[in-house]
Amino acid sequence: MSNPQYELGDPPTDAISAIQFAPISLRLLVASWDRFVYFYDTSSPGGQLLNKYEHRAPVLDACFGENEEFAYTAGVDWDVRRINLSNGSQTVLSSHKAGVRSVVFVPSHNLLISASWDATLHIHHLLNSSQATTVIQLPGKPFSLSATATKLVVAMSSRALQIYELSSLTSESPPEPWQRRESSLKFMTRAVACMPTDLGYASSSIEGRVAVEWFDPSSESQARKYAFKCHRQPNPEGVDVVYPVNALAFHPIHGTFASGGGDGFVALWDATAKRRIRQYQKYASSVAALSFSNDGKHLAIGICPGFEDGREGVGEGEVKVFIRELGE
Repeated sequence: MSNPQYELGDPPTDAISAIQFAPISLRLLVASWDRFVYFYDTSSPGGQLLNKYEHRAPVLDACFGENEEFAYTAGVDWDVRRINLSNGSQTVLSSHKAGVRSVVFVPSHNLLISASWDATLHIHHLLNSSQATTVIQLPGKPFSLSATATKLVVAMSSRALQIYELSSLTSESPPEPWQRRESSLKFMTRAVACMPTDLGYASSSIEGRVAVEWFDPSSESQARKYAFKCHRQPNPEGVDVVYPVNALAFHPIHGTFASGGGDGFVALWDATAKRRIRQYQKYASSVAALSFSNDGKHLAIGICPGFEDGREGVGEGEVKVFIRELGE
């Protein structure tokens, strides 16, 4: 059997903030605090760095656009950018008033949505460039965004969540949220990821927990929501050390999802059966970002030193990207 995992050459030189597989191929975007977005072809072991694109400040998120020719990025320089991946040209689509934490492209509505620490969302109408960017005021700082074919979930500070109907975002006037919720998790939300089935989402916190919830507001559906502990490791005294769950990603086909923690572990979960399917071997540093390939056969794992052990000046530890081939 071939090695089910390989490491990419030419990794970023500073912390990894985001990782995303292309819509069709095994090309991969990696955003880093070193001010670059890296563009790899991961179809063969070791991968190939096709290009890297410099920004003025650390890059906090990156995603592919309407096809594999374009990427969108968000970062500490307050800008939302479009990058032509073949010639490297960059266009600023809009500027927030603070760092931009997240950017998500929604193919079903041709929208690009960015979320900034200035507590706004910018809705970019890509099909109609003459239509002005819609600005939505949020009740708190956004920490994570995720979308399905019909919904957008925004996880914010103070455990607030807002769910928008994507169809309401296509007009020029700022829409009202479809639902406002409080997170089932008692501590700060670190990541949110929507189910590909469009039925609900998972969220994770800095305190070693994951919650799974459904969109359907009926009491039957709401009674099904649950949360569980994970990414906890016993110390020599036998006391559980709790780690943040930094990353969540749903498998595009099977309804399972992966979680990545500050403990250096990646676990796979069955959301319906509520059980852990497997846990991979420990990585050398904190798991920062995860992405499944479109066909569900590969999982990209970005690791880098985190703040978990309280050391200042997080320079120690490895920054690497692994591609894991998944079995059935």
